[in-house]
Amino acid sequence: MTLYAELRVARAAFSLDLALSVKPGEVVALLGPNGAGKTTALRALAGLLPIDDGRIRLGDDTWDEPPRVFRPADRRPIGVVFQDYLLFNHLTAIENVAFGLRARGVDKHIARADALRWLETVGLADHARSRPRALSGGQAQRVALVRALATHPEVLLLDEPLAALDASTTLHVRAELGQHLNRYEGRTLLVTHDPLDAMVLADRLIIVEHGKVVQEGTPTEIARRPRTDYVAQLVGLNLYRGSASGTTVTLPGGGLVTIANPTSGGVHIAFSPSAISLYAERPTGSPRNTWPVEVAGIEQHAHTVRVRLTPTADSAAPPNLLADVTTAAVADLHLLPARHLWATLKATEIQTYPT
Repeated sequence: MTLYAELRVARAAFSLDLALSVKPGEVVALLGPNGAGKTTALRALAGLLPIDDGRIRLGDDTWDEPPRVFRPADRRPIGVVFQDYLLFNHLTAIENVAFGLRARGVDKHIARADALRWLETVGLADHARSRPRALSGGQAQRVALVRALATHPEVLLLDEPLAALDASTTLHVRAELGQHLNRYEGRTLLVTHDPLDAMVLADRLIIVEHGKVVQEGTPTEIARRPRTDYVAQLVGLNLYRGSASGTTVTLPGGGLVTIANPTSGGVHIAFSPSAISLYAERPTGSPRNTWPVEVAGIEQHAHTVRVRLTPTADSAAPPNLLADVTTAAVADLHLLPARHLWATLKATEIQTYPT
């Protein structure tokens, strides 16, 4: 059975209008900036927020369809892992995991035995009698996960499950979470603003901005062909929209980009900041895309330096162009704000696809 949802929720300053589906065994990530509507969507699926219009159903079983049907959270076959885990501080780890089973009428001894087996699967059997305050962030996340899975939910909802972890813990816990999700046969919806979590853990991404879906696809499809500035920033690409005629793409404002393969009509063009080469003087035998530019900003970016460039007055360069260079290149080129340089880009480095 597939989880289908058409979610429409209206608030004074915000409206959510999105559709999604999650198949058995599939992990779908709902990715977007703060305020995009991700948490609103999760709360609606969890039964914590009635929708104003639309429908939520699992197969033929309807959970929410205004105004006739609304099934509250405790009557939906779901498991939820919240950003702050929301473990019961007065209960031990084993009691936290057993809580959902006990709430469903399972005998106390059976529930505790089952909870211990779940803790064993995440390597926490030795911490069964520890209370949440005695657990590390990674351990608390694992307890919250198996508490959600112990009731064998049809749908698992993960709300920023790694956001509360420190950087040194996140890498290990992300890999561990991925292993558990690979074994889970139900439907998983991961809500996150972290593109790495989405790319690593999800089979499919749904990008949400301002309450609406702006792009959907596999992580590879999203990374190669972003369709909004937000997505391009997430995957680290320069992205522009323009009108193609042959091998020339004209950008709004007059920028010109030469592409490798002729086409026509509205197109997106995308390329990596590392594809941009910078020179103090106009290079000889340069690629067809050679533009005079001015340095607008410089910042450290991972193991490279990211340079933001703007066209000079006589240039057909794209606006807000990003280039990644080495620290040595910063010194060699004497990079400073307002410094005039030449930027080149090979046409073969550019991805071109219809708008």
